[in-house]
Amino acid sequence: QIRWRYVLFIFSGSFMGSWFIFSLLWYSVAKNNGDLTEQNPPANHTPCVFNVHGLTSAFLFSVETQMTIGYGYRAPTDICGSAVTLLIVQSIIGALIKCFLCAVIVTKISLPKKRAKTVSFSQTAVISKQGDKLCLLLRVANLRKTLLIGSNIYGKLLRTSVTPQGETIILDQVNIDFMVDAGRDNLFFICPLTLCHIIDKNSPFFKISVDTLHKQDFELVVFLDSTDESTSSSCQVRTSFIPREIQWGYTFLPIISRSKEGKYRVDFSNFNKTKQVTTPHCAYCFYNEDAHLPKEIKGIVNLGFVATEINNTAEFTSM
Repeated sequence: QIRWRYVLFIFSGSFMGSWFIFSLLWYSVAKNNGDLTEQNPPANHTPCVFNVHGLTSAFLFSVETQMTIGYGYRAPTDICGSAVTLLIVQSIIGALIKCFLCAVIVTKISLPKKRAKTVSFSQTAVISKQGDKLCLLLRVANLRKTLLIGSNIYGKLLRTSVTPQGETIILDQVNIDFMVDAGRDNLFFICPLTLCHIIDKNSPFFKISVDTLHKQDFELVVFLDSTDESTSSSCQVRTSFIPREIQWGYTFLPIISRSKEGKYRVDFSNFNKTKQVTTPHCAYCFYNEDAHLPKEIKGIVNLGFVATEINNTAEFTSM
């Protein structure tokens, strides 16, 4: 998760540091064998490493050894066991450094963090009537041309609930199912999608009405799990809605249109825009319309019944 400048600094510093440390060790080997120029070695002297006469030449030999360059000007001999051991150790450590740093670079390049930022959710969710069902709707869009494959979307409702035994559960998680016309799994993410949660008797929103919605205390968290088509890396995008971010009695404006040339066009200016529509004020009213209609009074009409006016003055009989 660190920035690229720090990755490049670690990459460069690891190589430079290892080269310099091993150059000091090669310099120490040459000094112990009397190979340095200031030590005035005899003409028939056999060095541990040919043409290593100081710290600079030791550094160059360290770079050539670890990077397997092999110019052929500097080479170790077989008279110094310490030189042979140091050559093996540097080769192994150099290979490990290369493997580790290459893995860091590849992981950094393929990190799906930036990919998740190109998936956008609508700023609000809406509740309206869709056909013969009452639904909670929200929008999601892929802003890149590369597809997201194997997409799966689901939700969690976080709230405080009380069990029938009187136990209070903080942050109780309730599953919320979302679907589109194509189904719930493996969404075809070629254009912005409107996700739908049906509010029925099994939904936690069934007992909520337009008057009590903004008085509730919950958070709806929506997850999108998918795989990037180009890198095959998995990513997860999350968003959340609190009660004041859910609009009851609204629906989204159309976002996809077709031009005269027969091409489909997406208008992202309407992505978050909504309009008010006629919607029942609660789910119970929507599924039980007869319960709110005036009941029919059944009986027999007496056509012979005559209304008689009664005077307010009462007459009394004296005894």
